[in-house]
Amino acid sequence: MSAFRIFDVAGSGMNAQNLRLNLVASNISNANSVSSSIDQVYKSRQPVFAAELKNAMNKNSTASGVNVLGVVENQAPPVMEYAPNHPLADATGYIYKSNVNTVEEMANMMSASRSYENNVEVLNTAKNLILQTLKMGQ
Repeated sequence: MSAFRIFDVAGSGMNAQNLRLNLVASNISNANSVSSSIDQVYKSRQPVFAAELKNAMNKNSTASGVNVLGVVENQAPPVMEYAPNHPLADATGYIYKSNVNTVEEMANMMSASRSYENNVEVLNTAKNLILQTLKMGQ
C-alpha cells in the first residue's frame, strides 16, 4: 500500500461525513414542517455508505475508502394531527407532520462531527509522519 493512500481513505471518510452532516442539517431544519398531503410531507433522509469492496478485496491493499451509495428516505409514517382550523388541513381536518426525530438527528450530528474530526486527525498525523521521515534525510 502506498503511504499516500491514507490521504485517499481519510478524504473519502471526510466526504461521507460531510454529506451526513448536510442531511442532518436538512432534516433538522424541516423537522417542524407540515403538509396537507401525506405524499408531500417532508421525510427524513439518511445516507447509505459502503466500503470500497474492490480495494478491500485486493490482496496488496488493506485500506479501503467509503463510497456513498445514495440517500434514502425514512419510510416511517408521518405524524397525523387533527387540526381542522389549520390552513393546511385536508378535507378531513388532518395535517401531516414530518417523521424527523430531532433527538436521533442530534445524535447523528454528534457522531458525524466526531468522525469527521477523527479523519482530520488521521490526515494531520500522516502528514506529520511524512514530514518527519523527510527530515531524517537531512
